[in-house]
Formats: sequence, C-alpha cells, structure tokens
Amino acid sequence: MTAMNTLRTLAMLAGVVALSACDKDAVQITSITAPITGARVKFFNFGLNAPGVNFYAGNNKVTAISSTTGIESTNGVAFGAVATGNLYTALPAGQVTFAGKIAAIVDKDLTVSTVPATLVDGKAYSVYLSGFYDATTKQVEGFVVEDAFADAYDFTQAQVRFVNASPNSTPMQLFLRNATTLVESPAGNAVAYKAGGAFVGVPTGGYDLNTRTVGSGVNAITRTAISFLAGRVYTITARGDMTIVSTTLANRPFLDNSLNR
Repeated sequence: MTAMNTLRTLAMLAGVVALSACDKDAVQITSITAPITGARVKFFNFGLNAPGVNFYAGNNKVTAISSTTGIESTNGVAFGAVATGNLYTALPAGQVTFAGKIAAIVDKDLTVSTVPATLVDGKAYSVYLSGFYDATTKQVEGFVVEDAFADAYDFTQAQVRFVNASPNSTPMQLFLRNATTLVESPAGNAVAYKAGGAFVGVPTGGYDLNTRTVGSGVNAITRTAISFLAGRVYTITARGDMTIVSTTLANRPFLDNSLNR
C-alpha cells in the first residue's frame, strides 16, 4: 500500500467516532476536510476461543463488518483476524477505554474485554484481545502496545518487531533465518506475554521465522517463507495455546504477520 493510499484510508476511517443518527449500531463514515490528527489504532482478536466481536472506543463503535445485504454482519472480527482489513483507524488523542463486544445475535453487544489506554497525537497503537476466553464469565484478556516505528521511510531495509500475545508462553525471542544465505539473526530481545519489542532493521528477502525461549536451542513456534520488503514495516505476533502440538488446529501456536505500513 502506498503512503497516499494509507492517508486516504485513514481519512475515510477518521469519522468512525460518531454514531449514525439513523442506526445506533452503525459505524458512520464522514468526509474529512482538515488534516488528519489524533492517533492511529489497529484491532486484533487473538483471544483463544473468543467469539467474533466489534471493537469500541468508549461508547463509539469503531469496527464493523458489512454483509452482502448492506446490513452489518453478526460475525464481527473473528479469532485470528484483524479489523478493518488490517488498516489503522484514526481516533482522537486522550484517555480511552477500548472494548470488544459480541457481534452475534446471542449476547449481542455484551462486553467481553476492556482495555484502557492513553492515545497520543501522531502515534500508532495495536489493541489485542488475548488470553483464554472464559465461556462462563464471558471474559477474555486484552492489552495495547505502541507501534513505535519511524515516520520517515527507509527504502534500504524493512522494519520488523515481535509482539507476544500467547497467554501460556514464557518470554520468547524472534529469530529470522534468511532463506538464501541460511544465516539466522535475532529480531530484538525476548518479549513477555502482553508486550512488544522494538522495531529493528531487516534486509529485504525471504525468511523463515522462529521463536525460542531464552537460552533454548529448540524452536517454540515456526513459520516459513515470509518476505520482507524494503520501506515496509511489519509486526510478527505470537498467538495460540503453547500446549497444542497439532499443525492444523486454529488455536495452535502461530506467528501472525501484519503489515504496519
């Protein structure tokens, strides 16, 4: 995505903080005639066994999915997915409480997670639902990290960082193995659950991704054949239940690759 397309998308999404007068559940899109201000926020549903949700900032719905009929889908943002097509939503700076609310007809709009945050003008953030969904209390954990990548483009390399959203993991470190040279290098330091590492420069190329706990030579999670392009910014997020050994179950340990820019 080009920088111009990103700005256009953010301009479209900047109006989501107002609710539609004709439908209390709708996300309203308004035209923007002034320069974009505020913070940029992404929303991930990585809560294990969590239902599909719509995300709210305070009382304002900021994500929703349209169906083919034009009526909002009751699917919401499903487990393993990112809202708004992996794009940032522009929101006002200041203190806010994010919430994930059930999108389905059963328990519609029930809050399953709340995540307080302070948004700073001009900065970017990612909000995650995480942990194990409790079907009795209908609650799941959540956290927010700042996406502190440089505003200036660096066309000599990519920028990559690691976030740990796996609730029963120990701190893990991300390693990148170049598919051509077979040289493996760490991408930052070990990262604990509900935390994110710093963005580091990575040469353009294809890589196999591995995470390992501190001092271990055994890969905890592996994902192969990921390409990083110069000028782009990526977040690799560990999610899933570390006790699962299946390679096909949705809740298995997995490394999500999300493009920040």
